[in-house]
Formats: sequence, C-alpha cells, structure tokens
Amino acid sequence: MTDLSQVPVMLWIVAPLVIIVAYTVFGLSGFGSTVISVPILAHWLPISFLVPLMVLLDMTSAGFLGGRDRQHVAASELKRIIPVMFVGFVVGTTALVKVPDEYLRPALAIFTMAIGLNSIVNPRLHRMISRWWVLPTGIIGGAVATVFGAGGPIYATYLSGRLQDKTEIRATMSALISISAFTRAVVYAVAGLLLHVAIFVGGLMLAPFVIIGLKLGNRIHTGLSQEQLRRVVGAIVLVTGAMLLFRGPS
Repeated sequence: MTDLSQVPVMLWIVAPLVIIVAYTVFGLSGFGSTVISVPILAHWLPISFLVPLMVLLDMTSAGFLGGRDRQHVAASELKRIIPVMFVGFVVGTTALVKVPDEYLRPALAIFTMAIGLNSIVNPRLHRMISRWWVLPTGIIGGAVATVFGAGGPIYATYLSGRLQDKTEIRATMSALISISAFTRAVVYAVAGLLLHVAIFVGGLMLAPFVIIGLKLGNRIHTGLSQEQLRRVVGAIVLVTGAMLLFRGPS
C-alpha cells in the first residue's frame, strides 16, 4: 500500500471513527488502540501497512499522555519491567514466531480473556501482588507485543496488581507502550516496513482524530473510580482476547 488514491471511499469514513474509538480507549487506560483498530481496518488495508502506522500513532499518543501525566509514572515499576520486556522482545522474534499460529493465538486469547474476566468479577484488590510477577509479565508481554502487537493487556494486569492509583497506572502504561512502540518502530524500519511515504501521510491525516480520542478518554478516565476503571480495563482486555481469535499476527 503505497498509493493513498487507491483507498476505498468507505475507508475515509470508517478510519477516522475507528481511530477516535481506539484512542478513546487508549486515553482511558493507556493501551488498546492497536487491538481495536487493526482488526477493523484490516478489511481494507494490509497488516504490513497498518501495524507500522499504528506504531507511529501509538508513539505520538503515548508521548502526549506521558507528557501530561509524567509526574504520575511509577519509575520503580518501569525499572523492573523494561529490562525483562526487552528479553520478551527477543523471545518474540526468535521463539514464538516459530510456534504455529493455530496453537499460539487461541492459547493467548484464552489467557487474555481469563485475565479480563477476573478484573471484571474481582474489581477490588485485596492485596498487592509480588514484584516477582514482573518476570512472566515482561517476557510474555514483550513477546506478545512483538508477535501480535497486543502486550498492553498483560502489562495492565500486572500494574493494576501493583499500583493503587488509576492515574499512576495509566501514566506508567503509557510510558511502557511508548518504549515498546519506539523499539518496534526501529525493528520495522530496519525491515523496511516503515519506510513508505503513505504510512507517514496516513499518520498525519489521522493524528487529529487521535487527539480527539485521547481527550474523550481522558474525560472518562477522570470520572471513574478505581474499581470502575478495573472493570472497564477488564472489559477491554476481554474484548482484546476475543479479537485475537479473529485477527492475524501483527
């Protein structure tokens, strides 16, 4: 996809609406944009075009939220999870890509849906989870982000078990997604997937709708209690898991 003049007319209507919804979710929780937008937009555009495009938009949006909520980022949790997340990137590019998709995607979907369902049914944290959960979280989340572009639900589950403040969770999630997106952008650039004018033009055209979604999500986030936010995030994670059953690797 290098010629935007070949894009179907319907996509010019659908894409802005999808981006607004996707980044409303991102503004609410700090993740979820890719897993919402890619399965829908893939009806018109190839995955090889969409995923690099979403990486650019995620970098912008994560930077936007991170700049506003920088003082709320849990630096101690970032220091724990980032090194392990990079191990997950290596696992994702060297091992998980070799696992047949017909086994990997259903297993991941069931795991993710179970996490989301637990957050909906048990929205109140009774005790903080151990910091050692950062090991499976970072490795699995990094690997899943590399293969599927969907590491956010796993990071969110860990952070919601470690942090009490909803704004702190969102700010830390945004920082993680920003780092993850930047790393994957470098990988896509090296692979030649990001070096297309159409991707950057598409990013510029959709950027205003990203901002609209972020502002809507921020307003909703402000009005929710911690328990309500856990239920909302749980619902997002549940839908994310369901979507993984119907989308290809990204």
